[in-house]
Amino acid sequence: MRFLHRDGTTVHLSYAATVHPAETLDGLLARLRAYGEPVRRRLGLERLGIGLWLSADAVRHLDAAPRALAALRRDLDRRGLEVVTLDGSPYQGLCGRRVNYRVYRPDWAQVQRYEHTLALARILGALLPEDAAEGTISTLPLAWRTVYDDERAARARTALADLGGRLDDLADATGRSIRIALEPEPGCAAETTAEAIAPLRAIGHDRIGICVDTCHLATSFEEPGPALAALAAAGIPVVKSQLSAAVHAEHPDRPEVRAALAAVDEPRFLHQTRSPAADGLRGTDGLGPALAGGALPDDGPWRALFHVPLHATPAAPLTATLPVLNEALAHLVGGDRALTGHLEVETDAWQALPTGLRPRTEEQLVDAIAAELAFARDLLTGHGLKELP
Repeated sequence: MRFLHRDGTTVHLSYAATVHPAETLDGLLARLRAYGEPVRRRLGLERLGIGLWLSADAVRHLDAAPRALAALRRDLDRRGLEVVTLDGSPYQGLCGRRVNYRVYRPDWAQVQRYEHTLALARILGALLPEDAAEGTISTLPLAWRTVYDDERAARARTALADLGGRLDDLADATGRSIRIALEPEPGCAAETTAEAIAPLRAIGHDRIGICVDTCHLATSFEEPGPALAALAAAGIPVVKSQLSAAVHAEHPDRPEVRAALAAVDEPRFLHQTRSPAADGLRGTDGLGPALAGGALPDDGPWRALFHVPLHATPAAPLTATLPVLNEALAHLVGGDRALTGHLEVETDAWQALPTGLRPRTEEQLVDAIAAELAFARDLLTGHGLKELP
């Protein structure tokens, strides 16, 4: 979907295809047929933005096979789907039963991450609609924290700065502008937007900015206004924003709240959990360790990194951090100037929901994704954006 901001910026809204990942190109084409096009039809749109995830194997194939890449572009066009953004964080293995820590490997200190992202940029340049101003790729916030020392940090900065120069060369050669967005995430080397400022300033290239994921923002108890103001003051561009909400538990000491949290604790993803404490933010890498006791204070709220479907908030006693999302949108696109032109609804939680709440058929998942996108559309028009045909 496309929207017009009052400053004349075209704001793209896509949905993240990580909700139905495919490790191969044939699998991707099948997913586009089964989900992407039906979602577009369900919404009554002539074109729908889709944020693709491509596995390392698919990236190598497409980057080396211009005919296959051209065929993918034709398939997207035929189905009324457009791609302006890619999720470049997961390298492979999204189809596995346990993703957890694997999603952070390789990191930006490893050459495979650099080569993978540069190949993604070449692929995205070929997939961009002719009238799109630029393409964006969200990526790891450098690395998972436990394997990130000064030497690895220096290698990551060098790789990203060099990538910025290569993206300049790509723009000069093809006329296609691609930008990279580091996505702060709890547990990573850059957990918060505040922690991303220093490394991004050290990289010092305007094609390398930040992706504001509103679920991650909320999980870390960051307030959108001050966070975005600090980025602006530091000259860090918001290249992309992922629209999502976290699970909020106001009274984690109560048995019924702990039972509700246990019901959403599933093994595929980490579900990092955070709670404010007198000595600062406290956290665990998952809901399980938090619920085991002792790691987090239970006299204050907990938030868990679980991408709650926007229009299907959890049943009481849990809530979702939709107010954080809405406040972030007010700053990102609700003011006199659009801070970003790329928004992506993070839809990957549908298959991680408790069994009774998961879509059981392709049609049910199509309905769910369409309903979530319709909810996001209403949020955007509520902030003054005008939907474009």
